[in-house]
Amino acid sequence: MVFYNKNQSISSSEITLKYPSIFDYKSWKFLREKSRAFLTPWEPTWRPGEHSFNRYLKLLSIYSQKRKNNLQYSFFIFNSDNELVGGVNVFNIKTGISQSCTLGYWIGQNHSRKGYMRNALKLLIKQLFVELKFNRIEAACIPRNIASKNLLINIGFEEEGYAKEFLRINGKWEDHLLFALTKKKYNEINNGQKY
Repeated sequence: MVFYNKNQSISSSEITLKYPSIFDYKSWKFLREKSRAFLTPWEPTWRPGEHSFNRYLKLLSIYSQKRKNNLQYSFFIFNSDNELVGGVNVFNIKTGISQSCTLGYWIGQNHSRKGYMRNALKLLIKQLFVELKFNRIEAACIPRNIASKNLLINIGFEEEGYAKEFLRINGKWEDHLLFALTKKKYNEINNGQKY
């Protein structure tokens, strides 16, 4: 299973998803550090040197190895001006009788609530159902993260449960709302088109 060639991208008129590259380092570091206060309440604790070049190279290596082993797909999100606005990860990939995965995402503060993440997830979800033949896509968010909850609901995810102390976020075990989108629901949303 190969999602797509490393030299290709997933694009629409509004958004482009690409695998992170060494050439994206400065943009990534700038966006992440500028958005620190905005991002840290929703992410694992940032370590010293979180955005160093060496750390970035290590991340690229991890992303590449996981992609080669079909364990995770990590993308950067670029707007129509080719400006880095955020990122999305496809992980917990299960094949066989499960055919499922989990989405995680982040966006820079200045790009929040402008439709970039909505467009990126819609574009990616179509590829996950069509190209990788997933039957189910899952996501989770902290209950007080209203923007993330509304985003998931807006693109068709349904709330399925509540997990206590689900992930360690910003140094604290946080409860999460659990969401999922099935291929059947996706087809219904998209006027019965079969993918």
